[in-house]
Amino acid sequence: MVNDVEKRWRDPRTFRRAATYVCSVLATAALVFALALLWTAERQNCSEADTLLCDTPAQAAVLIGPSSVLLIGGIGAFVETYVQWRRGRTWPIWQGAGWFLFTLMVVYLGIGGGSLTA
Repeated sequence: MVNDVEKRWRDPRTFRRAATYVCSVLATAALVFALALLWTAERQNCSEADTLLCDTPAQAAVLIGPSSVLLIGGIGAFVETYVQWRRGRTWPIWQGAGWFLFTLMVVYLGIGGGSLTA
């Protein structure tokens, strides 16, 4: 098992795996965002309105869809953190990926929620 005090956490292969995972989660969240925007633009309720997010279901879809993808991605990164820790490998890289995704989720919810209430 790796001694955490030792700080022997350099592992380029694990970093590449974690970075690829984070990029794929971000791409999936962006795709969900784009699909939610397309769905809201094609709705009958929003065809006559001045804004794209004209009612509550449209706002909820754009806000909750990408946020849930980021949440599930963060949880997946923390699960991988636990697996790597149990195997005695470099787990802090995955923990950083999980916290990065959680931070993006909170920022997205904060900005999106704040702009929808205004």
